Amino acid sequence: MRLRHFYNFLFFAILIPFLSSCFEVIEEISMKNDGTGDVVLTINLSQSKTKIASVMLLDSVQGYKVPSKQKIQQELNEAVAYLRKSEGITNVKSTADFNNFIATISFTFKDVSNINNITKNILAQQKIKATNTSSYTYNKATKTFSRKYQAISTAKTEFNKLKAKDKAVFNGATYTSIYRFESPVTSTTNPASNISKSKKAVMLKSNIMDLINGKINVSNSIQLSK
Repeated sequence: MRLRHFYNFLFFAILIPFLSSCFEVIEEISMKNDGTGDVVLTINLSQSKTKIASVMLLDSVQGYKVPSKQKIQQELNEAVAYLRKSEGITNVKSTADFNNFIATISFTFKDVSNINNITKNILAQQKIKATNTSSYTYNKATKTFSRKYQAISTAKTEFNKLKAKDKAVFNGATYTSIYRFESPVTSTTNPASNISKSKKAVMLKSNIMDLINGKINVSNSIQLSK
């Protein structure tokens, strides 16, 4: 397993082997009461931007071929093209900031179930194995939003095959999920999640190493006010 096999929509993941400090993966879902909504997925490597800018001037580092900006943009464009063909997905957009090394993909969904398996399928197109499965549901009658997360058992084994210097890349790396709603949140089932002061958003931030090692589960059931 190469480092980029690890996580969903790692738009700049082909740069991860060259990092020495932390990076962020951010997933934002904004749900409306009628079940429609928007997604913004972000990969933020800005804390390593100086090193990455220097590395991209080279052909290879430590046995890894250094991708060009054109190659990175191509990977991003392929993800966008797939999304535009996906059922229930519209208004697909992407950004790539090569000064700060931040990439985003955003889109609108007709039903939150439309985003199930999207990441897995995009990774499969690149012949990359997913390391977890996630499914989302929203019950309009009960106003309950749920995410079920299940790590794939082989992910930790494959990760442990990496060299120590490659594993170290994930030290300090974080994954953050942010869910926003039109109605106030009354409860959540994941004790690691935090409800905003407005009661209309839930955030769960975790260390990626904890996800790899199975020390944290980001499953959650969020009850909204009826």
